[in-house]
Amino acid sequence: MRTDQDLRIAPPTATPTTQRGPLLSLLTRRVLAVNLVAPVLLGLGLLFLDEYEESLIATEIDGLRTEGELIAASIGESAVVIETESEAFGAFMPAGATRRIDPGTARQLVRRLASLANIRTRLYGNGGVLIADSRLLRGPGGEVRVIGLAPAETDAVTEYMRRGLAWTESFIGASKPLPLYIEQPNGTAYDFIEVVGALERGEAASEVRINTSGRKVLAVAVPVQFYKQIVGAVFVSVDDSAVEVRLFEVRSSILKIFTWIFAVTVLLSLYLAGTIARPVKRLAEAAALVRNGHSRQHKIPDLSKRRDEIGALSSALRDMTEGLWLRMDATEQFAADVAHEIKNPLTSLRSAVETVARVEDPTQQKQLMSIIKDDVGRLDRLISDISDASRLDAELSRAESEPFALAALLETLTEVTNSNDDDEIATVSLDLPHQDDLTISGLEGRLAQVFRNLIGNASSFSPPGGKIFIRAGRNQGQIKIEVQDQGPGIPPGKEQAVFNRFYSMRPEKEKFGTHSGLGLSISKQIIESHRGSITANNAQGGGALFVVRLPVT
Repeated sequence: MRTDQDLRIAPPTATPTTQRGPLLSLLTRRVLAVNLVAPVLLGLGLLFLDEYEESLIATEIDGLRTEGELIAASIGESAVVIETESEAFGAFMPAGATRRIDPGTARQLVRRLASLANIRTRLYGNGGVLIADSRLLRGPGGEVRVIGLAPAETDAVTEYMRRGLAWTESFIGASKPLPLYIEQPNGTAYDFIEVVGALERGEAASEVRINTSGRKVLAVAVPVQFYKQIVGAVFVSVDDSAVEVRLFEVRSSILKIFTWIFAVTVLLSLYLAGTIARPVKRLAEAAALVRNGHSRQHKIPDLSKRRDEIGALSSALRDMTEGLWLRMDATEQFAADVAHEIKNPLTSLRSAVETVARVEDPTQQKQLMSIIKDDVGRLDRLISDISDASRLDAELSRAESEPFALAALLETLTEVTNSNDDDEIATVSLDLPHQDDLTISGLEGRLAQVFRNLIGNASSFSPPGGKIFIRAGRNQGQIKIEVQDQGPGIPPGKEQAVFNRFYSMRPEKEKFGTHSGLGLSISKQIIESHRGSITANNAQGGGALFVVRLPVT
């Protein structure tokens, strides 16, 4: 329960169950985002297969160069004629002889070889004039241009994939810019720089261009030689349909893998997030209900069966909530006990003060002043012990434990107690193990307070000149300390009640109000904070026996 002050300062918080959250929690979205990084990068790899595409183009160009060299060699051997003023010559050609390509023979060779290789082939003479083109057929009706058929239509899914990849590639600019491929109506060799290089320098050259429809054109120019004299150039070209088909096959394979990986990753991420986000959300909502509620009907869900971090969190929250309720109950009970204990001396003090004002007899006034003095002293002791008990929790939580010798502490307390010259006060008999300082880790000052309380309690119940026996040693992995007196012992059934706050059973010889009844309660709290235990029983020979057990360092 919360006090009125807590209710005043607590900020207004809406009940979690009344709020509608997003479809996916923030934790679920984060899990999805992290797990989808790898599949998304794999998917983006579809657009960046530059090296593979370049290797395909290089392979295609090498094939074109080989085919162009074969065609050029065939033309050089079969379609080159020698012209002189006199047709008769022997084994040696006259100095004035010229070499040229025979158009008719060349066109037949170009058409046949180009159809076998399925490539477009053009033949240019020394002057850059187009001699033959595999797409031009000459017949009785004139020239006929041959245009290849468009590729067969593919299924709709493949076509959409192709268009989508092409659009994405063009959108992000994945393709590097290429020179434009344009065919002039009356084209010559000078329209293509690679053909010019083959005619003038006799070097094979290649180029990749892009036509007006957006397709790449791969072209290779190879010189035609006759006895190492350049008589023309063969220009072979092909579009990138074969490269595109292979590239699309690779991309579609990666896309299929990406689709499966993406779907599996999303499902596994949702499952993983569900096993984390939903339980955490339930715990958070339950914690908010406990915080905002005014009763104990709201409890933290028990997820300890999960046997993982969420289960550990659930157990920790449940234990913490139960501990908070116990602490609040103890605080309320302590406040009620304090009010009750303070009310008694205040009532007596008030009555004495009111009476002393009306009494004129000096003897009665002196008696009333003595009562007032005793009540003030009782209040002072009570408030001091209450203050010490209130500070104890905070001090025990902040202070750091240090190792110390318990045997030396008990010896010091024994010497202090036995140094009193009053024969009426009980003396302490200490029994310690030989050559064992009983080192433990804890707060030496607070543990000294415990044993002072036990010795003081035993002394108050011991007969005049009696003895208090303290025995310490190791027992089953713990350090065991016994404090026994020769008094009347503990009433049956009160072995646990003696540790309650303000327990008021005191010996008859003791003056009323000398003790506040908090000593044993504080002692138990100190021992338990050191992960130890304290019990009270009656010894076999008579008297009370308090047993303290502390863990070994």
